[in-house]
Amino acid sequence: MPDSRPVAAETALSSAMASPRFRGIVPPLATPLLDRDTLDVGGLERLIEHVLAGGVHGLFVLGTTGEGPMLTQAVRRAVVEKTLQQVGSRVPVLVGITDTVLADSLDLAGFAAEQGAAAVVAAPPYYFPVGQEPLERWARAVAAGVPLPLVLYNMPEMVKVVLAVDTVRRLADLPGIVGIKDSGGDLEVFAGYAGVVRDVRPDWSLLIGPEEMLPEAHALGGHGGVCGGANVAPGVFVGLQAALEAGDGPRATALVQRVRTIGRLYGVSTQPGRVVVGVKAALRDLGICDDIAAGWFERLDAEQRVRIAEIVAAITEA
Repeated sequence: MPDSRPVAAETALSSAMASPRFRGIVPPLATPLLDRDTLDVGGLERLIEHVLAGGVHGLFVLGTTGEGPMLTQAVRRAVVEKTLQQVGSRVPVLVGITDTVLADSLDLAGFAAEQGAAAVVAAPPYYFPVGQEPLERWARAVAAGVPLPLVLYNMPEMVKVVLAVDTVRRLADLPGIVGIKDSGGDLEVFAGYAGVVRDVRPDWSLLIGPEEMLPEAHALGGHGGVCGGANVAPGVFVGLQAALEAGDGPRATALVQRVRTIGRLYGVSTQPGRVVVGVKAALRDLGICDDIAAGWFERLDAEQRVRIAEIVAAITEA
């Protein structure tokens, strides 16, 4: 496979005239559950209204914080259907279709399109390791098969492979890809993606996952963040994004301190899944939903719940 692939002239021209489709704060929505295989519809409704009231610019369902790969196909579809029914046209909804089976990803993408989703988001298939050339073939197959715009998802912690910058640059010839969400935590890689967006696809959205990196990502050319903490305190992240865009340094610095307070939720549990556990425990404390997880994560004990309550109080009182 050649190291690079020229971008068609018409695609380059249209990209140069376009602007990113998705920007701002797009929370990776947690999935409220009654048990591991039953959606808490009321909890989902409360959570959606909670984050929308905070002024978020979109929603991302069935991502990592939403435990998408751990949910049954029935629950995934219920999340998509209920979310899109409730949100309507208020903000765009992005749907995670990450799976080990391409056909299952495409099936869910088709359902998301029928329900009115704005785009789908896909991380590489996990379990078996894969090199960059097969990864490019996978991305091209997804882009060709989905009926919606595609956002690539770099999530090496979960899928064991990085979407290399050169691979992303080669994929820039596909008009169906509209952006990339980077949760790798490596700002050098993020800067490489930013270079692809700047030089080749200015119509792409470039979003950062790790919320503590939102200021650095903005400085490198990022358009916003997919911040798990925005499930708990959406207004903090919306305010930080606005301050960054306005160049309001003092306001941004103050809000970064609040983001760090929110980040303390993720350190209460030292077990795997601590981000999901921390977010759901905080949502429980806020009265939005229970803290039941789809993953086989350790539930917090009484002492840890007290610590969560203290952090939530610090967040809401700030």
